[in-house]
Amino acid sequence: KATFARVDHEIWVALWRWAVRRHPQKGSRWIKQRYFHSSGTRNWVFAAPTGERFPDGNPILWTLRKASDTPIKRHPLIKLEANPFNPQQETYFEERVSLKMQNSLRGRKKLINLWLEQDRCCPICQQLITQETGWHVHHIIRRVDGGKDGSTNLIMVHPNCHNQIHVNGLKVVKPVRESGL
Repeated sequence: KATFARVDHEIWVALWRWAVRRHPQKGSRWIKQRYFHSSGTRNWVFAAPTGERFPDGNPILWTLRKASDTPIKRHPLIKLEANPFNPQQETYFEERVSLKMQNSLRGRKKLINLWLEQDRCCPICQQLITQETGWHVHHIIRRVDGGKDGSTNLIMVHPNCHNQIHVNGLKVVKPVRESGL
């Protein structure tokens, strides 16, 4: 956060110098009124009018985003005793892969494609997978046995169904989607 606040400060200083250089005949108050506005609870926000107005007559502004508004996501540390080659810890690493996929744009796209390939259903219980029911990503061929993280080796299942797969040693195959021809 401190680094982002420093970046915001340096950007503000550069913008102020630019505005003063652009209008050498104008005073500080005029430059502030022209380029720096109030937005919500913040003052001195660099903004430009869009040309449109709110119903109350105030102009709609495009504001510069602040780097300090970027949410900081901490990387979850891996357990010290975790071993990717231990079959008993396969579920732990599958959960980490799921979390990683949910937190990236490419991963979310892969999750959506998996979900649509399965017609939004769990291949174990044949029930719909929704946000309320939750889901886990399961590797068809375990990573311990050489399975990859590619879409052809992944399947989405309900959390309870995922536990059944691991506890009962069920074998799962990727459902074949029927073509609409």
